[in-house]
Amino acid sequence: MKILGISAYYHDSAVAIINNGVVLCAAQEERFSRIKNDASFPELAIKYCLHETGFEIEDIDIIAFYDKPFLKFERLLETYYAFAPKGLKSFTKAMPLWLKEKLFIKQFINKKIKKLSASKSRNIPVTFPEHHLSHAASAFYTSPFKKCAYITVDGVGEWATTSYGIACGEKGIQVLGELHFPNSLGLLYSSFTYFLGFKVNSGEYKMMGLAPYGNPDSKNVNQFISIIKQHLVDIKQDGSIKLNMSYFEYPVGLRMVNPKTWEKLFGLKKRLPEEKLEQIHADLAYAAQKVTEEILVKLIQFVKIETNQANLCFSGGVALNCVANSVLYNQKIFNDIYIQPAAGDSGGALGAALATAYIGSRHLFEGLKEPFNPYLGPSYSNMEIEKVLHKHNCKYQYFESIDEVTKTTAKYIADKKVVGWFRGKTEFGPRALGNRSILADPTDADMQYTLNMKIKFREGFRPFAPVVCEEDYKDYFEESKKSLYMLFTSKVKKSLQKELPENFEAMSLEDKRKVVKSDLPAITHIDFSARVQVVTKTMNPVLWQLIQCYKKHTGIGVLINTSFNVKDEPIVNSPEDAYRCFMKSGMDILVMENYIIEK
Repeated sequence: MKILGISAYYHDSAVAIINNGVVLCAAQEERFSRIKNDASFPELAIKYCLHETGFEIEDIDIIAFYDKPFLKFERLLETYYAFAPKGLKSFTKAMPLWLKEKLFIKQFINKKIKKLSASKSRNIPVTFPEHHLSHAASAFYTSPFKKCAYITVDGVGEWATTSYGIACGEKGIQVLGELHFPNSLGLLYSSFTYFLGFKVNSGEYKMMGLAPYGNPDSKNVNQFISIIKQHLVDIKQDGSIKLNMSYFEYPVGLRMVNPKTWEKLFGLKKRLPEEKLEQIHADLAYAAQKVTEEILVKLIQFVKIETNQANLCFSGGVALNCVANSVLYNQKIFNDIYIQPAAGDSGGALGAALATAYIGSRHLFEGLKEPFNPYLGPSYSNMEIEKVLHKHNCKYQYFESIDEVTKTTAKYIADKKVVGWFRGKTEFGPRALGNRSILADPTDADMQYTLNMKIKFREGFRPFAPVVCEEDYKDYFEESKKSLYMLFTSKVKKSLQKELPENFEAMSLEDKRKVVKSDLPAITHIDFSARVQVVTKTMNPVLWQLIQCYKKHTGIGVLINTSFNVKDEPIVNSPEDAYRCFMKSGMDILVMENYIIEK
């Protein structure tokens, strides 16, 4: 059975196609439209997935949409009614789109689909798994487990903001409990994101990166944690929460919180997006991160007792918080925790299709024997790449063998060059995993600043992730969860760490950033952590080979791996995207399949 999964209309619209339970392709609309976090109907991604699989629209048996629009509309109406007369402006803005498209999504999808058909196609049946079911299915049916506990934590689906239960290959996904809107851990975290001057639904990872700059022993941090617990959120022993809604505006407003109310509460002005970050902002981010971790630990302790399962699948936007994920893993409450690379709303397209394929069908899920492959998007031939290079009258080197490409690229990186690396299929999810990446030398103490300011054009405090071959992990990082998808953090090995100066906590954020913290300074965050991607020879053999070539040159088996994009743009998708990004940034080298371009 061929199923087309769709997520759309909130953020990170995406599409996936599966056939008889096997994932064939998946892609986010933003990669084609070039609109960051594009929420529109994913028409371009549908076209790609059909082309990739060779299917016509007529071949699709079922379309699966990642939530239930009528339930979501019910929540919207009930919320506006409960908070009336507040929210009139937000209500009048939301209603036209709901009444035009969202409420009649079945008809709207088939109308859009028919435009993609060469012939007069039939109406294709559309299923609507609940939002949290789509999230849970996206994790469980790409996991190595036959049976496990699951939790989903995000902003909000229809009504649920947190859910948990048992996922089983034979019986499907059993929901045991839910927490409902407006009480939401995801929206609590996003409220702090907003107050600290970052964009909601895309800036949460910036706040996560800022949090380690907070001083855990400072008066500010202790006071902020106390204020959060006393005034904003009541944390129950089972990990459920109750928010004090007098401090939040997101149920019916066009912003997360009233800045004046929060300014009075925290004694701190709301930061504007381009304002300088100070220590007090880092302290607040740290406090919010620690409260989030406390809630999640209580939640998985409760879920362990309730389900009595050995392993856990974690999904939803909150599962992209790799710092919290590592705290959960290191608690050793479950034997293992699995998170799929597109844990947020883009993965809902994949989960909707998988839920429709497996639940109530003859397909039996027994856990994947090999790790889930995240390389599910477009790839481009040498001929297509050469067309782009000729169009721009670009000089290049062409290499017949991939061995020559990796050897040459490794030497460039060893010579402190910054490389745009473009090959194979694009990654599904928000993180570049070595096919649409910027690669650089992790031993250069100035590289983190260079990448942030001259290449990515973003905040200087932002950390960079390392990529390491599986065999070499233990030489550079303390034992922790080894993540193929960059979803957990590890501490840099103690033997590689440098001693911090005595006055470190008194330094400014910028001065703290400049302190060399390890023998791999460009990938070592302020707390000696790193968001490590582990590469295996089977999952990404060319990247694995490149790292080994670099190791031969330098004796170091680690590279910086950051996404191939600049600030406020999606990760590059096509050769044209890659060339444009290369030319307008400070990158030195562009490698596209067998072609190497030197700036």
